Amino acid sequence: MGMTMTQKILAKHAGLESVRAGQLIQAKLDLVLGNDITTPVAINEFESAGFEKVFDKSRIAMVMDHFAPNKDIKSATQCKQCRTFARRFDIDHFYDVGTMGIEHALLPEQGLVAPGEAVIGADSHTCTYGALGAFSTGVGSTDMGAAMAAGETWFKVPSAIKVNLTGKLCPFVSGKDVILTLIGMIGVDGARYQSIEFAGEGVKNLTIYDRLTICNMAIEAGGKNGIFPVDDVTRAYVEGRVGRPWTAFEADPDAEYERVIDIDLGKVDCTVAWPHLPENAHSAHEGSDIAIDQIVIGSCTNGQLPDMAAAAAILKGHHLAPNVRGIVIPATQAVYRACMHEGYTDIFLDAGCIVSTPTCGPCLGGYMGILAAGERCVSTTNRNFVGRMGHVDSEVYLASPAVAAASGITGHISHPEEVMNK
Repeated sequence: MGMTMTQKILAKHAGLESVRAGQLIQAKLDLVLGNDITTPVAINEFESAGFEKVFDKSRIAMVMDHFAPNKDIKSATQCKQCRTFARRFDIDHFYDVGTMGIEHALLPEQGLVAPGEAVIGADSHTCTYGALGAFSTGVGSTDMGAAMAAGETWFKVPSAIKVNLTGKLCPFVSGKDVILTLIGMIGVDGARYQSIEFAGEGVKNLTIYDRLTICNMAIEAGGKNGIFPVDDVTRAYVEGRVGRPWTAFEADPDAEYERVIDIDLGKVDCTVAWPHLPENAHSAHEGSDIAIDQIVIGSCTNGQLPDMAAAAAILKGHHLAPNVRGIVIPATQAVYRACMHEGYTDIFLDAGCIVSTPTCGPCLGGYMGILAAGERCVSTTNRNFVGRMGHVDSEVYLASPAVAAASGITGHISHPEEVMNK
């Protein structure tokens, strides 16, 4: 029996000819990632185990993105611990205030991930990098601590779901709508510990940013990872970013899948996940009676320049509805600068939004947009669990930047057509 893309990458990194679903392996790693919340725990484990050196200072990345600039004494202490460790071991890829961005946007942008590589991160959305044809997945901080010393970790080889994509997206529809539609179809545990592997002629019609968004939320369906084939879109993105050799892997024609799901991209509508699970998917047309208090446009899921452009195209010439707060968070410093050069920042400010330094901030209920009891937010983030963005009696509606922007203008959940076709 043949192997999937994920299985081929894992086999290579385990030094094996082949692997099968359910097999336990020890695999070498190309990159180990942590942030300002998870890295301190990993450092504690690293030190308690008595490790005195890291496996490769060029293959560890630490990104201070959740509570940086530091919001309080505790977050400042956590970041200080990371800074001290990074200086001690001369970590090459340490990103702090002024250089940092939201980790899962920053690492691809900086060329730290390439096709065919194996990456772990002490953050569940590390699965983002499957958009580049890499195997990437989230792990616990203990595993991160051991991996910083050993340069390898163990995996149970996942079985796979194949998502066959056809057609192309309609206006206003994006990768966020595709993944919310998929999660709505299979549920938040529909791909539990499985690789979600995307294929089909429709793949070529998705931008690299659509793919990054889709893979980012593979974990929201329970997936071990999400992964796209390496094509011209992938190659165009990594060219000029990645200077080292890399290998593209393809699934075998006889690769085994637990199930095959067909999605016609042309039939995907602007989709909103209502509280309190990403699987609670509805058309944006269904939200006209749901008044909102806030919109958040950004995060590791939707903070890239095309996301900013989509929001700006809707907001241009409009203003947020009374009593609606708008928070825009470019995912990296480069995206922030490009927003200024492209005029998007002026559009956001003219519309009544604020524009923040890159941060995870409100996504996890950290800061920069906490909700009070009874408040509703349309957010381009990736989770809408109870209390995710603040009070347990608040509500988060997950949507694309275009839907969030349109909703901010009308004051209720809205399809972009409601604004643009007037």
